[in-house]
Amino acid sequence: MAASSGILSLKILENMFMTILHSCKNMGTLKKIHSQIIKFSLSESSYLVTKMVNICDEHEQVGYAKLLFKEVSEPNIYLYNALIRTHTRRHLNLFTVYLYKQMLKKAIFPDNFTYPFVIRSCGGLSGLHLSKQVHGHVFKFGVQSNTVIESSLLDMYVKCDGIDDGHKVFDEMIQRDVISWNGLLYGYIKLGQMKRARQLFDEMPEKSVVSWTAMVSGYTRNGSNTDALQMFHMMQQAGVKPDWISLLSVLPVCTQLGALELGKWIHFYAEKNGFLQKTSLCNALIEMYAKSGNINQAWQVFDNMLEKDVISWSTMVCGLASHGKAREAIRLFKEMQKTTTKPNEITFVGLLSACAHAGFLEDGLRYFNSMTTDYNLDPGIEHYGCLVDLLGRTGCLVQALELIKTLPMKPDSAIWGSLLSSCRMKGNAAMAVIAMEHLLELEPEDAGNYVLLSNIYADLGRWDGVSRVRKLIRGKIMSKKPGCSAIEVDNVVEEFMSGDKSKPFSGEVYSILQLLASHQTTSEIIAGEVLDF
Repeated sequence: MAASSGILSLKILENMFMTILHSCKNMGTLKKIHSQIIKFSLSESSYLVTKMVNICDEHEQVGYAKLLFKEVSEPNIYLYNALIRTHTRRHLNLFTVYLYKQMLKKAIFPDNFTYPFVIRSCGGLSGLHLSKQVHGHVFKFGVQSNTVIESSLLDMYVKCDGIDDGHKVFDEMIQRDVISWNGLLYGYIKLGQMKRARQLFDEMPEKSVVSWTAMVSGYTRNGSNTDALQMFHMMQQAGVKPDWISLLSVLPVCTQLGALELGKWIHFYAEKNGFLQKTSLCNALIEMYAKSGNINQAWQVFDNMLEKDVISWSTMVCGLASHGKAREAIRLFKEMQKTTTKPNEITFVGLLSACAHAGFLEDGLRYFNSMTTDYNLDPGIEHYGCLVDLLGRTGCLVQALELIKTLPMKPDSAIWGSLLSSCRMKGNAAMAVIAMEHLLELEPEDAGNYVLLSNIYADLGRWDGVSRVRKLIRGKIMSKKPGCSAIEVDNVVEEFMSGDKSKPFSGEVYSILQLLASHQTTSEIIAGEVLDF
């Protein structure tokens, strides 16, 4: 009788503390309540500790949740689930798996609330073998299959690059919604399997803006710029309104192909829909305008930005540098120094490039040294390349060569090519030969290097050198990347490759080229007759 009375009183105390915990608003209050729970010898109550762990989860106090858990000698499934959820939400995936294994050792069988979080942690760890084991446990322990668990399994396999297993889960799903379709679609896109992704996309009964954006982004990342633009236009034709992520996905294509009109439309659309508050989208617009030749418009976007990050400043500095506006690039860098944003490696690439193109030797050397002394940044191969270019353009060829010899990394073809170009500019054939020897080791089949050396000899009137280089070219099988250009007409971008006759209008193009060539020849003949007269 006394024992049952004691149990009853403990139950009353538990309910009383549970009512108090329901009104707990902060960790300070929780700790006071916890001290009282300890005082009444209820610290091993899974019922109360589970509630306290949930409060810790709300306030992101994982450490305190662990301490609470350790006080319970025989935790039940509900307490394990609470702590597993807490760790999974904080991406503490290893500890989640550890707790799961501990459950199994104690013969506490997981349920429908356990697996969504354990499965998510397996995906976070990208462990395919572990993921398959957990998937097997779902069947072993007879956990009732539901949409949440199936979606979690699909997402897990996608994150672990187990796309075949993910597709099997998808095929066996009780109910497939647009999120499930998008999950599998992302899996194929992530692996670069765009043909399979396109097949799946075409089969989708319902496509959301996420589906369209995923395809545009996939084509962009895989370098299929024309397909990305086509998909974006199809999205518009389907009446799906792009969100800011859709615009961010297609802007790099506009940058690569020089599709300025589409870029302007994206800018207008973003402004109209309030997307210009997104810093990353503004950064992409700045790069698009700068690389499309419209540096003034790039500056306008930059100047109107609400928040600028290091990418914003760096992109603008690089844009000004590429447009030959060295003084403006330096001035902008000085403005950046007045802010709390610290420059990064890309900022200095733009800054040093600006100094190189303008021939600002002293400024360039000072900024190069500033990387390490003021910002603790280690110069990379790109920074040394800019410095070699700067020294070469200002006539310091000997210093440029000495710098190359003392680089902390192996000089690449860009650095030796930069020195070779400077040698031609300054008429130093002897050093050009040195640069050429190294280029031949790095790029023995690149015809452009031989042509450049031949031109250097020709500029100096050394026809014997020209003859030797031409013999080398004839004696080797040279490779040269075909020229590529693009033109935008009525918001459609057409790419042209040198020698490509696959276009339906190729015949017309080559006819016009022949007409232009014959016109040029006729003009030269007429000019020659006039001169002879």
